[in-house]
Amino acid sequence: MHIIYIVTLSPVRKNRAFFMLNFMKQLYNKYTKQDHLVWECLFERQVNNLPNKVAKEYLDCLENLQPNLNKTYIPNFNKLDVGLSKFEGWIIEVVPGLIPVDDFFSLLANKKFCSSTWLRKMDQLDYLEEPDMFHDIFGHIPLLAHKPYADFVAEFGKIGFAHAENEEIVKQLQRLYWFTIEFGLIRQEEELKIYGAGIISSFSETNSIFQTKAIIKPFDLKEIIETDFETDKLQECYFVIESFEQLYDSLKEYKMMLKNQTVLKD
Repeated sequence: MHIIYIVTLSPVRKNRAFFMLNFMKQLYNKYTKQDHLVWECLFERQVNNLPNKVAKEYLDCLENLQPNLNKTYIPNFNKLDVGLSKFEGWIIEVVPGLIPVDDFFSLLANKKFCSSTWLRKMDQLDYLEEPDMFHDIFGHIPLLAHKPYADFVAEFGKIGFAHAENEEIVKQLQRLYWFTIEFGLIRQEEELKIYGAGIISSFSETNSIFQTKAIIKPFDLKEIIETDFETDKLQECYFVIESFEQLYDSLKEYKMMLKNQTVLKD
């Protein structure tokens, strides 16, 4: 069994205010001892599983955030924001789950990463139908302290917000998000490493890449934005970048493709 990850994109609702988002917050005192135990189990298991499999930058960033992101207790978002924002200015935005696509893109463009506040139960360590707080925080947050990656995510949000009403472009960006931010691989010292949050936060997905004959392809923007994906099983195809700078530069390429109309815009 494995965790199913769904990209947080839903249809545009025009003129929708941020009223509901602005009033959502983490009710930290509501977490039980069992919740903290689940967090500890998930964190410790995956931290022990990731060495030699994950990008060096992820481990460095995780260590830098250790005072407020560790196995001992569920992170307090307010405290984690203080530490996280010192690096590239990112903070956490509590959301109810799926949110309108224009809100999603706007939050990223403004360096606010979406997170739920609920956590899976002990009997769900390896299977969920939607991302929980462990995926959102452990998987996504650390690399937002690394400038090239953080810049990529913010610029991705800006492009998305500018084209949020174009369904074809949103679909292309959804695919790019999936094969990079969620399930991306990077080559470091001639070895494959993980940087996608959907892999980092999944014990089984982390191991399956190195134990199965998955299809590993070099990063190709045009192929990625034309490739569909499935959310209900382990991935069979992954794309590999050579550096996080390459990831950021791919957005320059995408904007040029849009300008030259070499990708479908309508």
